[in-house]
Amino acid sequence: MNISSIIVIPHPERVAAVRARLQTLPGVEVHAVSAEGKMIATIETAGDRETIELFESINLLDGVMSASMVYHQQENDPEAPVSVEVSPPRDATALA
Repeated sequence: MNISSIIVIPHPERVAAVRARLQTLPGVEVHAVSAEGKMIATIETAGDRETIELFESINLLDGVMSASMVYHQQENDPEAPVSVEVSPPRDATALA
């Protein structure tokens, strides 16, 4: 799972519309809106590709002047199998 924090700056006359649109996007939650209209939101997705696609779509929303990612964390599923590659032991005499 990927968790990202973003700041979204909408056109001043489009603050309400941008906030409403963001709240319809799966995995997006708007946490705060400043008096100037700047928004703090989080994005939660399954993987990197989904995070990038969602972030790009937010930047392209009608009324958005800019969106900036300020934090990103990738959490691995603790139940997922872990694969470890082990190299065969090296011949110690070859190093001498």
